[in-house]
Amino acid sequence: MSASPAPSHPDTFASSLLANLPARIDTLPARIAAQAPTRIALIDDFSRLTYEALANTVSACTERLRAHGVRGGDRVMIVGENGIAYVVLLLAVAALDAWPLLCNARISAAELNAIRDHAQPRCAIYTVDASPDAAAHARGDAAKVAWTDLALGAIAVSDIDPDSAAEPVQTDPALQCAALIYTTGTTGTPKGVRLSHRNLMFIAAVSSALRRVGADDIAYGVLPISHVYGLTSVCLGTLYAGGTLRLAARFTPEAVLDSLAHDGLTILQGVPAMHARLMAYVTAQNRTLIAPRLRFVYSGGSPLDAALKARAEAFYGLPIHNGYGLTESSPTVSQTLLDAPRDDCAVGPAIPGVTVRIVGRDGHDLPDGDVGELWVRGPNVMLGYYRAPALTAAAVTDDGWLRTGDLARRTVDGALFLAGRAKELIIHSGFNVYPLEVEQALASHPDVLQAAVLGRPDEENEQVIAFVEARPGHAIDVAALAAWAATRLAPYKRPAQIRVLDALPAASTGKVLKHKLKALL
Repeated sequence: MSASPAPSHPDTFASSLLANLPARIDTLPARIAAQAPTRIALIDDFSRLTYEALANTVSACTERLRAHGVRGGDRVMIVGENGIAYVVLLLAVAALDAWPLLCNARISAAELNAIRDHAQPRCAIYTVDASPDAAAHARGDAAKVAWTDLALGAIAVSDIDPDSAAEPVQTDPALQCAALIYTTGTTGTPKGVRLSHRNLMFIAAVSSALRRVGADDIAYGVLPISHVYGLTSVCLGTLYAGGTLRLAARFTPEAVLDSLAHDGLTILQGVPAMHARLMAYVTAQNRTLIAPRLRFVYSGGSPLDAALKARAEAFYGLPIHNGYGLTESSPTVSQTLLDAPRDDCAVGPAIPGVTVRIVGRDGHDLPDGDVGELWVRGPNVMLGYYRAPALTAAAVTDDGWLRTGDLARRTVDGALFLAGRAKELIIHSGFNVYPLEVEQALASHPDVLQAAVLGRPDEENEQVIAFVEARPGHAIDVAALAAWAATRLAPYKRPAQIRVLDALPAASTGKVLKHKLKALL
């Protein structure tokens, strides 16, 4: 299969793509195997699978799960980290019309139990050989090793929960749930996002087309598949296009450098902190970046600041592409275009087939340049939150608009610029302070790896409080950083306090968890 064509006419491209989408995510391996059975689909630290072997392994795994008692409409909790086993289990569960409930093994037992209590899965599966943390969770669940496969390692499966009721199976792939992903967002309260086969296939197809992924591409898969970014854009997008996915359970600079040099990586997608840590490691260790085939570098998952973008582009010798999305939109909403890299930190125009609005507090659309809430409509918008109809109704309008809760502005060329979360807006002395702007000013300092800004109530006002993390090998002088910020921010935007932490609390994707920082206030 050749590389996906670039969309020259977005509306026509989107219509054609939707008309020809594969119906289901579990059909992707067989789809490529029919044309190129010996092409390598997946590589991890233990094994590799061709597309034909992947299709066969998924089929065998499907039958094992069926024999265990998994039915259509069941939720099946998959606990693990990136590897061949995780991808196979995801596709096998989906093939049964069950709902893959994707969980990263690195979350705590308490977090896993909270998800289990809400979703009430039929059973849980653990990739015990591929993930020590998954093995620990399996022991806590008294899960037994059900089978061992050369490509998958040992797989532990819990007993069937006889009280777990199956949901109705939908024959329409636009209505059948293909992934259930719990997200904490900014509140810390997990919500189960239901994404359909059509949701996922649409973003996989658009993502691969915008990156022009083809048979010769090898993408680095370190972003957790349990998170929608790693699932859809990286994993399913690569399989849709017939490329090769080099899976990595966790990010380490050494492993990335080795893979760039020796695995022939062509595509590197990550969060800003990942790129920052890789550059810091190379500098500290006096290493050299060797990446002979790298052609596409992307940053997403959290905002990218101009200073990091400039450093990263000099480091890779390539443009850094940027984008925006959220779990509820499968995730991609906008992305910079391959042939039109930007000098600024715009997250690009809306992707083909997706429509956006900038909406004011009165519910009316705002003109270009004004900051308002970003609303999204398209084939990427979720089915809804699981067992939370009121939350779903609050997030998605009757005519299909997703209220993202994110603040943004749009320029006349259609590019979107993020301004932060609506719920995080700080009102200081009557002025609006967007945390993202303050964070980017602080992160532009050469000693700062990343920053997070929150508002702290102070009588009838709100104070701007900043948390910062130093780059490896650097120390932060708070007074010097405050002076740096003062030259870049209006007085009402300047932090009243800057607190240095050894590490900002982060999810497995690298996204800073601000709800955990609130406890420090």
